[in-house]
Amino acid sequence: MFTRTLTALAVVLALCPSASTANDQADDASVPTPLEVFEQRIVPIFKSPQPASCVQCHLAAVDLKDYILPSHEQTFASLRDQGLIDLDDPAKSKILTLIQMGEQDRDGGARLIHEQTRRREYEAFSAWIKACCSDPRLRALPKRSADELARPKQPDEVIRHGRKSRVLDSFVRNVWSQRLRCFPCHTPHELDESNPQHKLAIQRHKQFLEEFGAKFGPRLDIFRETPEATLQSLIEKSRNAPPGTLPLINLQEPAKSLLVLKPTSKLPAKNEQGGFVPPSYAEPVSHMGGLKMHVDDPSYKSFIAWIQDYARVVGGEYASVEDLPADNWYPSPHVLFVQDVPQDWPTAARIQVFVHAWNDRAQSWESAPVAFTQGPVAPRRNVAGTLFLFGQAGTDHAGRRDPQQARLAPGRYLLKAYLDSKDRLADDPTLLLGEQDFRGQAEVEARWGDGFPQAERIAGHVFD
Repeated sequence: MFTRTLTALAVVLALCPSASTANDQADDASVPTPLEVFEQRIVPIFKSPQPASCVQCHLAAVDLKDYILPSHEQTFASLRDQGLIDLDDPAKSKILTLIQMGEQDRDGGARLIHEQTRRREYEAFSAWIKACCSDPRLRALPKRSADELARPKQPDEVIRHGRKSRVLDSFVRNVWSQRLRCFPCHTPHELDESNPQHKLAIQRHKQFLEEFGAKFGPRLDIFRETPEATLQSLIEKSRNAPPGTLPLINLQEPAKSLLVLKPTSKLPAKNEQGGFVPPSYAEPVSHMGGLKMHVDDPSYKSFIAWIQDYARVVGGEYASVEDLPADNWYPSPHVLFVQDVPQDWPTAARIQVFVHAWNDRAQSWESAPVAFTQGPVAPRRNVAGTLFLFGQAGTDHAGRRDPQQARLAPGRYLLKAYLDSKDRLADDPTLLLGEQDFRGQAEVEARWGDGFPQAERIAGHVFD
């Protein structure tokens, strides 16, 4: 009897799941499938009208939605085939690293603003990727063709060009580096009371604030303590330009940005009492500081180049690598002064001079120039301009490029002169002239001192 009872109990236990087995099944049922995670957490990101956290680091060209397809299987295979998912270690997937890049932003305000969105995206993709990588069927999905991959339309180079850090780097080289042209009125943080040479500048700045501070004081504060703060201020002021005035950065017409119109404008007209009328912030623009920059010099060229590039990035106008600007000009302290230029160079004509280095190993001149300058032929038959170097700069304490360290070593160089005979630079100030504009060349042994007092002086007849 006892034996039959044990046998019956064994049969019952065999037919009924154990407590632990039942719990395991309950646990399995509670774990959402890759499809459920996708529909619950990824699809809402795809359908959201709000921008993804990508906007924290990118001004245009990329959005997290670009990597999502309607099907969870298609999305997983697409990310996997682009190397954005790590099948062996899902937590180290590149797509997760890209989402987290905003945490490295030096702008604490931007980090805080986008923190919630960034965390929601990271947790959603992390959970979904982990679920997918645990599914052998998804891991074994056939490889997708290139045209089936979900990704931004623009190539990686265009996406990187739209990064805020790249735009800031360009701003530092092209605009921030030239801020002392606006000293002291628009650069209060550069004033040093302990420097005797700043005494007059401090007095002048104080006088400007006393005379115009009530109405125009905020407009004087253009360059802040850092390039990051300066760029942010310029963007905000441009978005909130007072009615009837031009913005500092004009996205629709870069050449009509106050950032370039002010320093290239003359003093306001005088009133009946002999004083100046208020400066104008609409066309025709006038500048209480007077003329600080000519439209023919490299600084104007660099300002316009940056504004145009920024406008095109924000407007999403770059579609291919060929559309991108060279974006590699670095101002230097060197000045080239060409005296007694050839007679066939008309007065006021724009001249560009490119500097080529000598290659000892190849015993020939480098085909690509290392620097250039630009300027008009003055009435006294000379051309002078600061050198801008191509892709050469040191780094500052934060590891960023420091344009103030860009310089050439003394030595042997070839100078090639180009004449803008068709006035093309008037329509495109960022243009670099080509072989059709070539007017002569000269070999020089240059010292490359700093500033106009130590300018490299060349006799113009060498270009004949």
